[in-house]
Amino acid sequence: MRVLVTGGAGFIGSTLVDRLLAEGCDVDVVDDLSSGTLGNLAAARGQRDKRLTFQRLDVRSGAITELIQHRKPEVVYHLAAQASVIVSVERPAFDAEVNILGSLNVIQGAAAAGTRKVVFAASGGTLYGVPESIPTREGHPQNPLSPYGVSKKSVIDYLHYYREVHGLEYTALALANVYGPRQDPHGEAGVIAIFSAKLLAGERPTIFGDGEQTRDFVFVDDVCDAFVRAGEKAGGLTVNIGTGIETSVQQLFDAMARATGYSEPARYAPPRAGELRRSALDPGRAGIHLGWEAWTTLEAGAARTVDWFRSRG
Repeated sequence: MRVLVTGGAGFIGSTLVDRLLAEGCDVDVVDDLSSGTLGNLAAARGQRDKRLTFQRLDVRSGAITELIQHRKPEVVYHLAAQASVIVSVERPAFDAEVNILGSLNVIQGAAAAGTRKVVFAASGGTLYGVPESIPTREGHPQNPLSPYGVSKKSVIDYLHYYREVHGLEYTALALANVYGPRQDPHGEAGVIAIFSAKLLAGERPTIFGDGEQTRDFVFVDDVCDAFVRAGEKAGGLTVNIGTGIETSVQQLFDAMARATGYSEPARYAPPRAGELRRSALDPGRAGIHLGWEAWTTLEAGAARTVDWFRSRG
């Protein structure tokens, strides 16, 4: 089966590419390398059977539509995005260009190519706004409080339109806070990666807010398993991909400090604009429609992430 992965040189995307190649797929990767790296694809590009192609393209370019029409993938996994909540607040038009107009280019290409399905990386942490109940189910009102969340909601609406009018199937995966090897420790997202790099270097990490804010941390291998399953299942649905467990940032820091032998307290700074106080996603629908659950505990996943950063140190 031929598939195409946008954002395939990124943290989640490259891990998904490795999984798809292991499943026997021919994989076309599209990435503009604004945040992803070719290093993330080193193992995939080094395989002898050459079932991977790479194109450096920005999804805002019409060339992505033409490429999809030419390659005719059976499934498109759309992960390319402007992924910063802070950037979306500061530059909402730029966020919309990448996340809405770029996604439309991908969707139109898929529809024209006769692609069977688009699997879209949505954001469970921003899609629902301030949650009325935790863990949050997919039926919760979608009232995002950042342009980033608005853009992800808009793409799901477009996917629904293309399904109803053009027959293009889709599944939107509302991802919790994904972490694991290859995550960028220098951005705003990925607190486990940020903590790992700083703690191993003996530097004091910063917690934004009082540390009691909670997140639902889900390991990248588990997430990629959900993407693969969604290639065949859960048509027309938005599906939460998380553990349903709230972990405070303070709890996370304390556990990782113990794991790395760091004895100093964290540094604290004011909370960042657009960020939620609490977040956890109910994964019940994923169990029913994808046969999926998160099997990696936070302790095991964080240890694997720390080990990966240590090996690169």
